Amino acid sequence: MLGRTLLTISATAQILGPFIADFNETHVQNPRWPPHARFHNGQTMSMGLGLGLATLYFTHRHAFSPASVAREKDSLMTAAVFGCLYWLTGLSAILYPGSLAVDPEFGEGFPQFWLFLGLAASSLGGWGLETIRLNGSLKKGI
Repeated sequence: MLGRTLLTISATAQILGPFIADFNETHVQNPRWPPHARFHNGQTMSMGLGLGLATLYFTHRHAFSPASVAREKDSLMTAAVFGCLYWLTGLSAILYPGSLAVDPEFGEGFPQFWLFLGLAASSLGGWGLETIRLNGSLKKGI
């Protein structure tokens, strides 16, 4: 099902992406970073892990126990909320004074805005597609 696949992609990116992007010389291992900055970067990476795992759980929990359509739709909405939180907070980070999406010391980098926007859209799109599918099943009496 395409909707669940989109939610799974967003969740996997939440789990792996922060560690791939931040656990290196540009962030956590940057000797110029103060310990408190590393603390908050660690907090952000762990938040991505937690939100990604929650997204996966709510996306696929119907596979582990029988569920009503109403419960399945509620689980998918919860998955979409968890699936969007990391990306939306990432989009809002540019609003803080002195914030920059890339570290100029290490080049221009990849524009995170489009990646974060696309993955948030993946979560919302996945939820929408699965809701449409479940509504269709409900109308057919399945």
